[in-house]
Amino acid sequence: MPVIRPPAVAGAFYPANPIALAQEVQDFLAQALPSSLIPKALIVPHAGYCYSGAIAATGYATLKPIAHRIRRVILLGPTHRVAVRGLALPDADAFDTPLGRVNIDPSAVNALVDLPQVCVSAEVHAQEHALEVQLPFLQSVLSDFTLLPLAVGMASAAEVAEVLEKLWGGDETLIVISSDLSHFLPYQTAQRVDAETVQAILKLHQPIDHDRACGGTPISGLLLAAKHHQLTSHLLDLRNSGDTAGSADRVVGYAALAFTQPSSGEIS
Repeated sequence: MPVIRPPAVAGAFYPANPIALAQEVQDFLAQALPSSLIPKALIVPHAGYCYSGAIAATGYATLKPIAHRIRRVILLGPTHRVAVRGLALPDADAFDTPLGRVNIDPSAVNALVDLPQVCVSAEVHAQEHALEVQLPFLQSVLSDFTLLPLAVGMASAAEVAEVLEKLWGGDETLIVISSDLSHFLPYQTAQRVDAETVQAILKLHQPIDHDRACGGTPISGLLLAAKHHQLTSHLLDLRNSGDTAGSADRVVGYAALAFTQPSSGEIS
């Protein structure tokens, strides 16, 4: 029998009802600004959909023209509940969401078996929301894909980049980094800090500190890989919870960015 990781935050971070969830995601995608970019990688936020869903959708909407060719998603995000050394794979064969089942790519798992910074931990993944909240967006945009989910704990940017190199693939492989930006700053302070962080990402400058982005380590690893592969970073959206559904006194920052390859940056 396959081992399935059930949804942990359905009904909290996003609707548990599949019809309501599908409609909410489609509404976010429909409202996203159009883009001609062809991403190899995305950075998207992972808060509750009422806070960051619209910003995440600006990233996922860029996949619509190329959805037919994406067959594998490498999804990295930070750990929030359980500490771990390195990068943790789940002890599961698939992830379930209210929209259905996403199978984990066994060949991608096998590609990492010789890396000492990669471990397997059901506990790390059991209640982790950073990866889970991305799945309904991926399920709504892509038609048929497998998943390689990695929860990133205490690791270096170089260790993350080494994992990405093993899994880089071609046009069939999409890389998604799940990260929010600053946490609980006043609105105007957050705007300034998040703008600085985004500028560093656009210039492929790392490391990105964890007080600037909770997913600073996976972002930094992506920036190393992006520089190696000569990717270009593009800002799609930058807002915070004070713009979407929260108080302006203490906000959380959200950005969506796309990384394009030299030969296929835009749809002509």
